[in-house]
Amino acid sequence: MKTGLRLAVLAVLLGHGVGALAAPASDGRIRVQLMARHAVTLSGEIAAKIARLPVQEGGSFKRGDLLVSFDCGSYRAQLRKAQASLEAASQLVKVNDQLARLNSAGALELAQSRGKAKEAAADTSYMQTIVSKCSITAPFDGRVARRIAAVHQYVSPGNPVLDIVDSGQLELRMIVPSKWLARVTPGSRFTVVVDELGTRFPAHVERRGAQIDPVSQSIPVVGVIDGDAASLLPGMSGWASFK
Repeated sequence: MKTGLRLAVLAVLLGHGVGALAAPASDGRIRVQLMARHAVTLSGEIAAKIARLPVQEGGSFKRGDLLVSFDCGSYRAQLRKAQASLEAASQLVKVNDQLARLNSAGALELAQSRGKAKEAAADTSYMQTIVSKCSITAPFDGRVARRIAAVHQYVSPGNPVLDIVDSGQLELRMIVPSKWLARVTPGSRFTVVVDELGTRFPAHVERRGAQIDPVSQSIPVVGVIDGDAASLLPGMSGWASFK
């Protein structure tokens, strides 16, 4: 009884593993997933309240556009304070340097003032780094997949704010049997029927994985659509045919 149960569990695990994904249909088709080349979760790097989220879910943006702005009034005030301290420390170094040349200030006083100036410079640099994190700009052209946080919400460092995806060319990712390697090579042509649209698209193989999985005897393959693919979205799936 226990042996039968173990075999049943093993069969279920194998049925949901990579081998099942690589198994072609009876007519030689392979399941394919459409994925964005870049899919990123943007997180805050500072503890602050969100001041602006100018792009809505599904909205498009260009590289460099503002995606998130944080309320950084207190951080900017600390930066101004650090800059004022640096200016005062720098002036003190100049005065002590002049006095030292006139033998009116000792070497210890000059060294201490220089040390305080370096400390003030480090504080200023640190606050400049903090303030530079008060906004998040788009790393590429794309669209907002999901707004995780909201305006006026307080977030801590590492808290996710937005999910974004690249709006460029989608990748067609599939797992094919290793015995197909002779005919599935970079540049190989195939067609894809997308489940959600019921439409057929021409495509070609862009690259193959670096190694074969020894258990399932399969290898990942990435293809791209040829021509217009404006109607396609990341997350769609379908069937690839290499006939």
